[in-house]
Amino acid sequence: MSNTEPCHVLVVEDDPTVAEVVSSYLARAGYTVEHAPDGPDGLRRAAARWPDLVLLDLMLPGLDGLEVCRRLRATAPVPVIMLTALGDEDDRIAGLELGADDYVTKPFSPRELVLRVESVLRRSTGNRRRGPAPSRPVLRAGDVVLDPATRRAAKQGRELALTLREFDLLAHFLSHPGRAHGRDELMREVWGWDFGDLSTVTVHVRRLRAKIEDDPAQPRLIQTVWGVGYRFETGETEAVS
Repeated sequence: MSNTEPCHVLVVEDDPTVAEVVSSYLARAGYTVEHAPDGPDGLRRAAARWPDLVLLDLMLPGLDGLEVCRRLRATAPVPVIMLTALGDEDDRIAGLELGADDYVTKPFSPRELVLRVESVLRRSTGNRRRGPAPSRPVLRAGDVVLDPATRRAAKQGRELALTLREFDLLAHFLSHPGRAHGRDELMREVWGWDFGDLSTVTVHVRRLRAKIEDDPAQPRLIQTVWGVGYRFETGETEAVS
């Protein structure tokens, strides 16, 4: 039964009209939807029933979306899509820095939002819904090891606390060592989108560097290719099993 249970989406949004429209579209797409009108209620509902994904407005009464995201991340990894106003670039960047997997700017198309939810959930719950995943080799680059099957990564034997997108980004880099990747290519291959704000990629690369590099200010693994994007430069990447 657990393999067919609908994914549970928690919508934390104080605008009742936006919440109703979003909830209606998600319910029609087959999701179980729960709504919280403010930050504290969102945290209470998440604690009572941990969601598969959180749609989180940035501007909330009680606790703003950034603080809610921070507290959710301190509890356990959960995919988060931020809902932001068009001009709130600094807040969007701050949300990505806290580990949000994606964001959608208002006003938005509800159908586009559902597609983004599907994209994020496909990565985070795909194995659970499809049963055992095909065996895929563990990847290693120096002291960084990533297991696609268990979705675990470690550095020097210590497990890395990676968000959904950070894990996928690292897996993509490890699978293509020495190759230069444009930000638009990474947006397409890792996020699954042909369009979007490329600062999303920049922020996730910065977060990933902070977790896998010995000195993030002088990155050895994820190197910047000026005018192009990034290259995972090690020469040692290999499948180990």
